[in-house]
Amino acid sequence: MNDFETLNVLQAGLEDWFRPGVTALLSVVVTFVVYKGVLSIIQRLTRSKTVPRIFLDASATALGIVIALLVLNGVLEAASPELPLLDHVQHAATLLLIIALTWAVVRCTSSIGNVIVAMNPVLEGQWKRARKVETQTRFLVRILNILIVILGLGAALMTFEPVQHLGGSLLASAGIGGIILGFAAKPVLSNLLAGMQIALTQPFRIDDVLHVQGEWCWVEEVTATYVVLRVWDLRRLVVPLQWFIENPFQNWSRNDTELTGPVFIHVDYSMPIEPLRTEFNRLLHQAPQWNGHTATVQVTDAGDTNIEVRLLMSAKDSSGLWDLRCAIREGMITFIQEQFPDQLPRVRARLVDQPDQ
Repeated sequence: MNDFETLNVLQAGLEDWFRPGVTALLSVVVTFVVYKGVLSIIQRLTRSKTVPRIFLDASATALGIVIALLVLNGVLEAASPELPLLDHVQHAATLLLIIALTWAVVRCTSSIGNVIVAMNPVLEGQWKRARKVETQTRFLVRILNILIVILGLGAALMTFEPVQHLGGSLLASAGIGGIILGFAAKPVLSNLLAGMQIALTQPFRIDDVLHVQGEWCWVEEVTATYVVLRVWDLRRLVVPLQWFIENPFQNWSRNDTELTGPVFIHVDYSMPIEPLRTEFNRLLHQAPQWNGHTATVQVTDAGDTNIEVRLLMSAKDSSGLWDLRCAIREGMITFIQEQFPDQLPRVRARLVDQPDQ
């Protein structure tokens, strides 16, 4: 076939596709415009915090594409079977529809977490339950989204005829392939299983205060394979879920956000303790971070040159405790400098006269 004959065939194909193509394009455009109009009316007439509205807002774009692709597939089904390349166009439209459906389902599934979190707000005295529900929901929703994506990819691949014919061969080699895949995906699978274990056992929750690898941080985000921790200086520490299963870590808000912390002051042996106790109590009553529960002054160590005084205090959360400790430390140092400067730590030495040789 020469170039002239190829051009004629192409021209004939374009002429055959002109009316069905224009019809399909207009149908998709009109459907999408009507959908946007109906969506706008629904959004104006409904409240944004209702459960159906949350699902609708999350999947609005994907749902519109799904409806438009359904109309496109219907137009292609009604087209003449003698159209050139009709099978390929229908196959492409089907693939796009499967991808759009997967996207819409993933968006709806993700909104389940937002709905459950919205239905379990953090109320006074119920923060522990709300954070537990949120953490479990986030874990399960992400795992469910992974399964939905896998099913969507499988459905898309099954539209290709060669893949269907390879089914028998794939089943025959499933044993060896499963072993290879298991070794290759071991890190991912171990983190997924660790995520399920953490979701069920709840060693930490969203917004819990943790002490991990020497860092003081909050649980900011929990994914299917890793945890994002916000460090006190606003850095982000990304830790695989499997690490929390295999290594110990400190949870400072496991049962309650209230924390107790010390401040250590080193003074001379001649320092009277009662003035320190009085000033400590005065500073605590002036500090807004103190929750009024713990206020203790104790001598915890006696060294060769000075004594160690521990000032124990409590606050409603970790941030407040940090600020309270810094304020008390500064106030106590200032008090000793102004009222008892001679009782600051000192090094004593004794001069010994050597007899003349």
